[in-house]
Amino acid sequence: MNRIRFGAATLAAAAALFVLYPALRPWHDESTVAGAIAAMSASTWVPSHVFAMIGFILVPLGLLALAQAVAGTRAGRTAVAAFVTSTVGAGLVLPYYGAEAFGLHAIATRAAVDPQIDLLALADQVRYGPVAVATFAAGLLALAVGATLAAVAVWRSDLLPRLSGVPFALGFLLFLPQFFTPAAVRIGHGVLLGAGLLWLAAALWQGARATAADGHGADPARRPVTPAR
Repeated sequence: MNRIRFGAATLAAAAALFVLYPALRPWHDESTVAGAIAAMSASTWVPSHVFAMIGFILVPLGLLALAQAVAGTRAGRTAVAAFVTSTVGAGLVLPYYGAEAFGLHAIATRAAVDPQIDLLALADQVRYGPVAVATFAAGLLALAVGATLAAVAVWRSDLLPRLSGVPFALGFLLFLPQFFTPAAVRIGHGVLLGAGLLWLAAALWQGARATAADGHGADPARRPVTPAR
């Protein structure tokens, strides 16, 4: 498997993980003590958030493959910018997700047996601290910008279907707003993002196959790609 196909596989894996994240996340009224305990202490709380964390890590790897696939075209620099921006974004959101996944789960598990623990107040401190909110929002915005740049690179490359990056970009543009929507909408957003990632993965995989066939088996990541006319 060459590097471009490996990148396509990472995008496909990220697609599955971003669908599973909201689908498996426990949904209860977290504005109440009982609901917060039920959600945050559930056995699926940590795995569902870890799925998202792994997805955030895999996306830049896929965009690196995109940059390799379109190197030598007019979209090359845009794709590199997409990779760099998304990598920065993933790095900024991961600490917040770690606190959400592991910190809140530990606090909620303890609060379930110790009513003196103010779970709601502690959860607010974890989620809404100024630095936490700033880095999380900046990370999601960077991921949205990176995904948009990737969609632009796909459109301009003349190598991949022009629309194959659009749902992927839309999914990340909506990542921050979807946190303020009901559970059903958030699950639907996961499906949208997963579909966008899967389409981009399929386009990248097919593009790698076509390029390899054109180069008689040469690794497309090691040579310039001539744009289609």
